[in-house]
Amino acid sequence: MKNFILNICLFFLLGINLSIYAQDSIEFPEDTFEFTYTNTTKLNQKEISSIDTIVGYESKVNKLKITGTIYKSDGITPAKDVILYIEQADEYGNFDLREKENKRYIYNRASVKTDANGNYTLYTYVPGNDRRYHQLQQIFPVIKEPSKSEYEIASFLFDEDPLLTKLCRKRMTKKGDPSRILKLKKENNLLVTKKDIILEP
Repeated sequence: MKNFILNICLFFLLGINLSIYAQDSIEFPEDTFEFTYTNTTKLNQKEISSIDTIVGYESKVNKLKITGTIYKSDGITPAKDVILYIEQADEYGNFDLREKENKRYIYNRASVKTDANGNYTLYTYVPGNDRRYHQLQQIFPVIKEPSKSEYEIASFLFDEDPLLTKLCRKRMTKKGDPSRILKLKKENNLLVTKKDIILEP
């Protein structure tokens, strides 16, 4: 039984850092995104705000506000003009894959760019589990720093996720990465959490 639980946990952890396999790799030109990373076909990076709302937010039950600060690799200096892109499953754990101009993308997505103090705010919702594949509730983030290529960071997880076992939590703590687990608080009809990010060196 212990081996079975360990294997399930390892399966979760291996899958956590993988990007969604259906998405094609995208390159960021210096001043524009490709379609997959925005809600419009081409978007000047100067037009991206520090606040964004994910597609379909208004119709969701478990609305979620994520605020945070993105810091440079020293963990102290706020990083301005950093783009944070997220994509996620819907409330049922399904990924709504669509296509435009021969590019596949996940419909439920949003992009923010940090302000002068490194701050950002995202309005989204808690994604569902896909129990068929034992899929954790996850938000998949991508970072784009000025004059650098984009890169993925560890997915955001949820403290109340029924599939996030004690063993998985313990292993993440040993790896020094418990901050990826979002703890939600209820404020009126909105769930809120804070998620700071430290950039890669």
